[in-house]
Amino acid sequence: MRSGMDRLQSSARFVGRAVTSRYNPLLAQMVVTRRCNLSCGYCNEYDSVSPPLPLPQLLAQVDHLAELKTAAITCTGGEPLLHPDLAEVIHAVRKRRMIVTMITNGFRLSRKRIEKLNEAGLQGMQISIDNLEADDVSMKSLESVESKLKLLAEHADFEVNINSVLGISDERTADVVKIAETARKYGFFHSVGVLHDDTGSLKPLSPRQFQAYRTVTKISASSTHRLNYWLFQKNLMHGQPNDWKCRAGARYLYICEEGKVHWCSQRRGYPGTPLLDYTREDIRREFNTQKDCSPNCTLSCVHQMSMFDRWRGRQTLKEPAMDALSGHVLRIDG
Repeated sequence: MRSGMDRLQSSARFVGRAVTSRYNPLLAQMVVTRRCNLSCGYCNEYDSVSPPLPLPQLLAQVDHLAELKTAAITCTGGEPLLHPDLAEVIHAVRKRRMIVTMITNGFRLSRKRIEKLNEAGLQGMQISIDNLEADDVSMKSLESVESKLKLLAEHADFEVNINSVLGISDERTADVVKIAETARKYGFFHSVGVLHDDTGSLKPLSPRQFQAYRTVTKISASSTHRLNYWLFQKNLMHGQPNDWKCRAGARYLYICEEGKVHWCSQRRGYPGTPLLDYTREDIRREFNTQKDCSPNCTLSCVHQMSMFDRWRGRQTLKEPAMDALSGHVLRIDG
């Protein structure tokens, strides 16, 4: 694993930017390609035909995020390992002294790819595994990638987190427990998300899923489990909304395959501003904008990046009214 000093320095810079300022992004999730090699039934963040984004465009986006004093960038998709220049993008992020991680299904990992990611300076990888055997709902199965986990344990210099989505189907709920045990066997972290609909809101858990959640959090000592539970999952899983200030568009940016900034992957359409035109004033506006979807939101990254500002400033701007057909802003109430 990468040196403890490197991780400590990166974490210190991240926390420093979180607590000493408010109008800079803490995390930008940047789509490098919308194409994916899988077609999971519950996912709406991919297609099978899109080309990878041009490298010059991605490097320009990295430079602009650095100018906005962004603390961390996550390369995502689709499937980012389908991008032929992914290592160059990661290296560019590290050169600008930002934390760099990625989210992948892991299918295209090999020892050569892992070593290339090491050389580029990757600091963290999240692998999504939802079941033991692939089905129509999720193709991200343990049987498909366990050999890749072994390669990561042997060769990766970066931290690895295995993430499972709970709530996909009651029949496969027990699979999440086995996945958590496997993550522990290889020395990896494990986290669990709860399934959301296409607006990011919770789909209720069954009693069996509640029990699996409790079991998994005991297997893995990951601080992510505890953080997510106390930030938002506890209330949602008991049918209670959360009262919090969502800072999407400010502390958290989702940058789609068109290079535009959105609140998150589930609320595309606003701001809809090209990242290269996104300014400190855009960040200030979104920092102070209430999001009507926030009480039932399950998106852990947004909650985590917003937690540093829970007691900072009232959100005095209202969510803009949108034209359902065009996606254009009709008005902004303030």
